Amino acid sequence: MFVVEIKPSARKRNPNVGRLVNKSGTTHTFESRSVAERWAAALISSARTRVWIQSAHPADRSDVDAYLLSRNTRGKLEAAYDKRRRRLRGGDTSAQKGLPID
Repeated sequence: MFVVEIKPSARKRNPNVGRLVNKSGTTHTFESRSVAERWAAALISSARTRVWIQSAHPADRSDVDAYLLSRNTRGKLEAAYDKRRRRLRGGDTSAQKGLPID
């Protein structure tokens, strides 16, 4: 048996995982890791909802073998792009200015 716990990152980023947690809870048991990985792949509906199976650390004392995880795909560079785009469109009213050039 291969036990997988769904972490909050996966639940928050992937709506399919969120619905699954509401329906069946956060811990799921599979025949093997490969079956768990196929299950995780089936939960992905777009690049923004990517989830994967990661083995639990050997020192982890919980009863799980692995975790279903996700990552925030909206990184700092994307946020910077959005800020620049708003400013170019005239929508950024921040008072921050650049340093004067001598």
